Formats: sequence, C-alpha cells, structure tokens
Amino acid sequence: MTAALFDFSGTLFRVQSTESWLRGALAEREVELSEPELAEAAQALERMGALPGGPSPAWLPEDVASVWGVRDKSQELHRAAYTGLSRHVALPDEGLHDTLYDRHMTPSAWDPYPDAAEVLGALRERGIGIGVVSNIGWDLRPVFREHGLDRYVDVYVLSFEHGIQKPDPRLFRAACAELDADPREVLMVGDDRRADGGAAALGCGVHFVDHLPVAERPDALWPVLELIGRRRPEDSGVGA
Repeated sequence: MTAALFDFSGTLFRVQSTESWLRGALAEREVELSEPELAEAAQALERMGALPGGPSPAWLPEDVASVWGVRDKSQELHRAAYTGLSRHVALPDEGLHDTLYDRHMTPSAWDPYPDAAEVLGALRERGIGIGVVSNIGWDLRPVFREHGLDRYVDVYVLSFEHGIQKPDPRLFRAACAELDADPREVLMVGDDRRADGGAAALGCGVHFVDHLPVAERPDALWPVLELIGRRRPEDSGVGA
C-alpha cells in the first residue's frame, strides 16, 4: 500500500470527558456549581450526547432530529445540532451552551492516543502518504499542530469543507486524489464501521479500532504497520 487514511475522533484522538468539558466552560464563564450539581449536569449532557466526539445521544429531540443526519456538512449545521442538544439540559447560564460548543474545538479538549505519534511517524519514515478524513464541522488542524502530529499529515479532507459526509465515497476519493494514490493501494483506519467502511466502495482496505478512552487503548494503531506490509520499528530496526 502507498497511503493510509485516518479518522480523527476515536481513532487518532479522543475528546476529554464530559465532566472535564463542563468544568472548563464553567471556569471560563466564572459560574459556580456544587459538586453534586456539576455531576448531575455532566450526566445530563452526556445522556443528550451534547459533547461532539463523546457518547451518542440517548434520544434525539424533535428540534435536533432534522439536522442530526447532516450535521457534519457545514459549520452552521454542526453548531446547531450540538448546541441544540445541550440546550435540553438546564444550566445556570444560557451562555454556557455556546461556550461548551466553542470549548470542544480547542486543542486542550483532545488527547492523542498513546501510539498515534509513533505509528504516524513510522509511516512517514517509510514513505507512506498520510491523510485525515473526518466527519466534522470545524477545522481540526490546530489540534494536530498543538499536539505535534501535523508534521506527519499530508492532507486533511474534512466533511464540512466538502459538503459531503462519510460514508459517501466521494470524500475518500478526494483524499486519495490529493495523495495521488490509487484507492486500491490505500488503507482507511477508523472506529465507525458504517462511516469509515465507506472507503471499501473504492477498493480501499479498511481497518477498525475501538473508540475507547485513551488510557484503555495504548497500542491499537500498531497493526496498521503490519497491514501495509511493514513491521514495527523495534522489529525492523527503524526508529519511529
């Protein structure tokens, strides 16, 4: 294979916990909640699926259902979907809903998986083109830059910039074209079998990882090196 495509959330990075997300927004707006109140609000936000990259909604309110399926096609739809969900949770300050949404886009809200830098670095050293293909409503490039992973990525293909969402094959085709790679020689790595599995329609290989907390998934990306016919750096004598 000549190139590898990676999903963002749940594949290379994991968003912070809902409680940490809420704590940060409360501090930013200088709003105080007791610990029981904070825990209750965080649980309610989590049930609603209000944190992008976090758990899916337990149910979809009628006012959000109409935009939910297309939320990643534009910045406006993405914000409307997630602030719409958070507004179904009673918070002490109405401004918190927009603060929460803005906060999830900050680099500090995301942690890379422990093996992400080593695996991407090993792929780069071995001449493999690297692309990030994400269903998302905002520019994730600053997250990669802040965490030092941008240097490994050749192209970013983001749904809101193309008005197309995975599993639409056109998004994967755009990434392959930017990498000048034959889709049949490309591996797509993701955590969503429906969305990321769309790459198979072009003939790409597909490999899935589990969307787990960072501490619970230390080395799930290493098999990518084996799948493209390479061994781990410690096996081959090549450093990452």
